[in-house]
Order: sequence, then C-alpha cells, then structure tokens
Amino acid sequence: MHFQHSPEIWRDFPELVAGAMLVDRISADASVAAPVTGLCAVAAGRLATGSEGEFAEVQAWRRAFSRMGLKPTQYRCAAEALLRRYRKEGSLPSLHPLINLCNAASLAFAIPVAAFDVAHISGDLEVRHATGDETYLTFTGATEHPEPGEVIFADSAGQAHARRWTNRQSGASAVRDTTTTALIVAEALHDTAARDVRALQAALVDALKAGRSSRSPQCSPNPRPRSPSSRHDPRQRDHRSATARAAGPARRRRRVPDPDAKRSGSNPAGRGSSGIECA
Repeated sequence: MHFQHSPEIWRDFPELVAGAMLVDRISADASVAAPVTGLCAVAAGRLATGSEGEFAEVQAWRRAFSRMGLKPTQYRCAAEALLRRYRKEGSLPSLHPLINLCNAASLAFAIPVAAFDVAHISGDLEVRHATGDETYLTFTGATEHPEPGEVIFADSAGQAHARRWTNRQSGASAVRDTTTTALIVAEALHDTAARDVRALQAALVDALKAGRSSRSPQCSPNPRPRSPSSRHDPRQRDHRSATARAAGPARRRRRVPDPDAKRSGSNPAGRGSSGIECA
C-alpha cells in the first residue's frame, strides 16, 4: 500500500505538513494509561489559558475548511472536535488503546490524527478530491457518497475512508480489537506545523515504546532533519506492544519514503507524498 496526498491538494494547500506512521503488532489489551494521562494534562493546561478556537492550529484548519466551502463551526477538524468535547466534559471515552493514544496526542498538539486499519484498505490510499462515485461507510452502517470535489481519503477500490478531509473517518477502516497493523496520519497547516508534527510523532513512538519488553523492537521517528524515517528489526517481536516506523513530516511536495517497508507503489509525479509504502 502506498499513501500520498494528490498534487492538487499540495497545489491548493502548499502550507500543509503531513506525517505518516505505520504501526504493527497492535494489541487491544495494551496499556497506554500513563502516556494518555500525560498528553491529556498538556491539553488541559492549554485549554486553561483559552478555548480551542484561539489555538493557531485550529484557526489554520478553520481557514482551510472555509476555502473548501465548508462552514467551520458546522464542520470541525477532528482535533477541534476532540478539544471542544474535552473542554466541556473533562474527559474522553475510553476506546481501543491505539485510538485512546491518538486522541490524546491530537488533544495535546491540537493536530488532527487519523488511524486506519490497513487490512481494510484496498490498494493505495490517497488524500484527494472526490469524484462523487466513492462510497463511505458510517459508524452506524449507512452508506454515503461524498460530494464531488470534497477532500477525502480514498483507496484504490473507491472507498472513502474519511470525509471532509480531517472532519470524519469511516467505520470501514476503523481500528478495532482485531486490528494488527494501522496507518496513522497527522496533518497540520499552521506556521510551526513541521516542528509540531515531528514532535507529535515522537510522542506517539515514545508512548508505544513505553510498554515494550526488552525484546520488542527499537523505534524512533525523524532521525534526520526534514526527511526522517525509522528502522526496526522485524525479527524481534513482542505481540503485546505496538511498534512503529514513521515517515514525515512531508511539506510542499516533499516525498519521504519509508526505507524499511516493501516498495509496492510509486508516485510518478514525484510530489505530494506523505511518504509511506507498506506491504
């Protein structure tokens, strides 16, 4: 599977910074309570100084939604929706450990984070404009068709795995108890996005490493400035903890491939890839 943003997305949103991580050996009974608590505390501290609508990260997505013809207060990016709920309720529901971790990271960094079960994605995955023929499965089981021109995450079979870009994911590829491998995508548009996406990736990898045993693989994103990647030894296994390899952040048509993953796709245009190809 190859993941990328289309050239049109990079043309319309040249300020975009995207980071992708492939996480495998996922366990539904993994313990992530400590890192989730820490990340939520960061979010609480930020919200104590002002509402999420004042955050530069959220304001950038609101501007992007307006440019897409969407009313920002009706359709919010996932990070804003999570922050809004957390501000009002003081907590988020506990779901799958990986989702809990991604939600907490999204809260702390005010950056939308999407997690997709790779087993339920057909072929390649691309963030692009919809044709209107794609199908989107809601979490209630209903089928929708994105509007033509809407920004979606689409696979090779025409399934839309997210609608209105960072607004709503599909139930088709949602992380569940049977998930073993997931693609995590973080996207930002604000001025310090490159730094913040890199920090978000590092926080996720640190959290995944925290519960590993002495036999589980080493994992570290962004070892090199601007074109980072990470390596791990697949011979070392710990099925109770997740491992990750990261590619990103990518900005302004940068393509950052994952050297550890099997090369199964290509980007002929040489642009717009968030840089991950996986078996």
